[in-house]
Amino acid sequence: MPQSLAHLYVHLIFSTKNRERSLHDRARKPLHAYRASVLQGLECPAALINSMEDHVHILMQLARTVTLSRAVEDVKKSSSKWLKHQGAEFAGFAWQAGYGAFGVSESNVQSVSDYIANQAEHHRRKTFEEE
Repeated sequence: MPQSLAHLYVHLIFSTKNRERSLHDRARKPLHAYRASVLQGLECPAALINSMEDHVHILMQLARTVTLSRAVEDVKKSSSKWLKHQGAEFAGFAWQAGYGAFGVSESNVQSVSDYIANQAEHHRRKTFEEE
């Protein structure tokens, strides 16, 4: 086969350092857009990004030329730097060291998208820690 093809969806989840509730509403949407541009630059387009005050969910396609660890490192590092420039209240902002990443089959993309989109409702019933 002379060409390579990959069509891999990943559900990526990571938290703020110490699960601090520091992702305020006014910063979330611009931060989602910034993360999407970082991922697009890696050729790992985001299908959906959503967050709560203490964690983030990203559904993305992983490029065949990018490792998962590099995509995670780039999106976390660059978004942390970006957020620190958004106001004094974010000066000490940091992400946790770890992350969760789960492969998503094409047939489950819609259900994972619905889960990510409905985070506020979901966490009214079950906290991030309980999951």
